[in-house]
Amino acid sequence: NYCLYSMNPDGTNIKKLEDQSVSYINVDDHYIYYCKLKGKSADSFSFLPVNTNSLCRLDIDGKGKPEILDDDPCMYASLVGNYLYYLHYDTTDATTLYKVKIDGKEKEQVEKQSYFTASTDGQYNIYEMDTSNDHAKVIYEGNCWMPVKDGNNLYFMDCENDYRIAKVDLTNGEKTLVTDCRVDCYNVTGDKIFFQKNDKTNPAICCINTDGSNYQELKEGNYTAINVTSTYVYFKDFTTKTPYYTSVAAPGNVQICNFLQKKKRQETSFFPGVSLSRKTNIYAKSNNDN
Repeated sequence: NYCLYSMNPDGTNIKKLEDQSVSYINVDDHYIYYCKLKGKSADSFSFLPVNTNSLCRLDIDGKGKPEILDDDPCMYASLVGNYLYYLHYDTTDATTLYKVKIDGKEKEQVEKQSYFTASTDGQYNIYEMDTSNDHAKVIYEGNCWMPVKDGNNLYFMDCENDYRIAKVDLTNGEKTLVTDCRVDCYNVTGDKIFFQKNDKTNPAICCINTDGSNYQELKEGNYTAINVTSTYVYFKDFTTKTPYYTSVAAPGNVQICNFLQKKKRQETSFFPGVSLSRKTNIYAKSNNDN
C-alpha cells in the first residue's frame, strides 16, 4: 500500500514509519517530508489525482504523529533549504506552484503556473528558479523531457533525437548526445547514468559514464523506477514489479531485493522518484503493509 519504511543501506533494520500511502519523499537531518496519499494506487498516471492529499512531515526516527504542512492536495514536493516547493491544488486557481517553510509557516503561492518547462510554442524548455527571490529563467531552449542538473551539466531526454539522453555544458551551451538509443527513464549519480533502453527486441537496464564511455547492459528486460543511493541503484520489473538492485560503484551483479521481503516472500514496489538516501538510512515506499 505504498507505506513509508526506512532501512540501513545493507537492507537491515527495516522499520515502518507511516501507515498510509506516501509519495515525493524528501529528507533532512531532522525530518522526513512527503505527500500523503489515500484511495487508489500511487502509480496513477493522472496529472494531479484526486487521491493526492496533504503535505506532511515526520520526525526522522518515525516517532510521534505526522504534522500537516498543507492540507490541500499537493504533489511534486522538493526540499530547498528551509522551504518545500510543490504543486498545490485549490478550487480558486487550480494547480499552481507553492512554497512553505519546513515548520508549516509562510505558505504562499510562488507562481500561477503548474509547470515551468512548457513554453507557448509547444516545446519544453528547461527553467531554473532562484529560490532567494523566486525568479525563474530559461537555462536551455529545446524539446526536453525529465531534466537533471548536476553542477554545470544539464541532462535530459532529447525529444528531437528520439528521446536519447543529452548533456549540455551550461558554461558554453554545448550539447552532446550521451546514449545511442531511445531511453524510457534514467537517473544520474556521480559519473554514471543508469537508464532503461527502449528497444523492441532487446530492452535492458543499462549503465553508461556521463561522457558516453563504458556502456554496459546490466539486465535484459523492461524496468522502471530507477532510484539511486550512495551504495546501490534500485529498480523494478515493469510487469512483475519485482525489485532489483546492483552496486553503484561496480554495477553488473544484479540481484533481487530479498532483504525487502518479510518472512513471507512478497514483492516490494517502488514508485518512481521517491527513494532518497542519507548517510545511514534509505527511505522508500513498499506495497507490504505488514
